[in-house]
Amino acid sequence: MGLYDDVVEVPRRTMVLFFVVDTSGSMSGEKIGKVNFAIDEIVPELKKISENNADAQIKIATLTFSTGARWIETSPVAAENFRWNYLDAGGVTDLGEACNQLNEKLSRNAFMSDATGSFAPAIFLLSDGAPTDNYKHGLDKLKQNNWFKKAIKVAIAIGEDANTNVLADFTGNSEAVITVHTPEALKKWIQFVSVRASEIGSKSSNANIGLTSEKDGDVCVGIESKQDEFVNDIKAEAAEQGDWDSFDDNIQW
Repeated sequence: MGLYDDVVEVPRRTMVLFFVVDTSGSMSGEKIGKVNFAIDEIVPELKKISENNADAQIKIATLTFSTGARWIETSPVAAENFRWNYLDAGGVTDLGEACNQLNEKLSRNAFMSDATGSFAPAIFLLSDGAPTDNYKHGLDKLKQNNWFKKAIKVAIAIGEDANTNVLADFTGNSEAVITVHTPEALKKWIQFVSVRASEIGSKSSNANIGLTSEKDGDVCVGIESKQDEFVNDIKAEAAEQGDWDSFDDNIQW
């Protein structure tokens, strides 16, 4: 019998990256086109991060909201197998319904059900306007969800009409809201945020905290400082790159 014959590979936990995308009518045309292009282009990088991560497998789930909200995938898909479904835009902006749907799936009975356990997720919200439904009711319920509390959360406000106060309410921090005014800036920030959130969210830490929900027994593994680390990276990237909107001065939304 060899020295390593009894070595058992430790199963990896899961880290789910959620794309929550506004597909209302105001997102039609170049906005939704650039979102589609940017996320499709970054999928191979997410696959590479997942494959090279000994601690966690990255999975991806997509929630769109316009008139109502719907999941594109029936369950989170491993980055190695994920294919981006190009989105169309039309309708109003039911962010509250999106919060309800996200709250429902952030549960061990739904999208966080992997037997090996899950790291706290990363949640990426993109929107160019203001909610047209009673979003506060849905968001207030979502804020009670322990997975959401510990998640890395970031929002991209697309153009001047985006309600940054609502997005800051979602992320819990105005510094986790990035405003973009051009297609080029939108693409660059989507790609930076997706990659960096996946890298930070899927790494292990000795300071991991297990949380148990009294409601349904949900347990999530995460550390509060991951959000802080992510926000600091956003600020550092913005300072290093300057105003990415300046790359495309002739095209403004």
